[in-house]
Amino acid sequence: MRFAKNFFTKEEEAQIIQAIQNAEEKTSAEIRVHIENFCFTNPLKRAEKVFIKNQMHLTKNRNGVLFYFAVISRKLAIIGDVGIYQKVPSELWNQLTQKLINALKQNHHKSETLCECILIIGNELARYFPPSEDNPNELSNEISY
Repeated sequence: MRFAKNFFTKEEEAQIIQAIQNAEEKTSAEIRVHIENFCFTNPLKRAEKVFIKNQMHLTKNRNGVLFYFAVISRKLAIIGDVGIYQKVPSELWNQLTQKLINALKQNHHKSETLCECILIIGNELARYFPPSEDNPNELSNEISY
């Protein structure tokens, strides 16, 4: 089964990676996208495990954000590290999640919607986590599977 790896086309993947790079230029935060086939538990719980597995909790300012998708199970979650939840309002997480759910249900512009959500969260993170002088890229911008 290769559904997760085929969820986005190569062109869409490149657009998503570019959106992550653009968002991260404005902030010291780190943004990742993870796609897998199945989620047999609550998607927030699974996203937390993926977050740890991808070492997102080890960023200097504890300000990583993960967009998690389980394509066959039709589940998604957006989570952030402890530093983010102290700053970013929960309404934003709910709005972005609903925006993605709507795009996926309609199977319409899913990559564009994800890119838009990445840029929105990047702008919000820039308010609380401006880029440092050197602003290192602590985590890969590649989509993980």
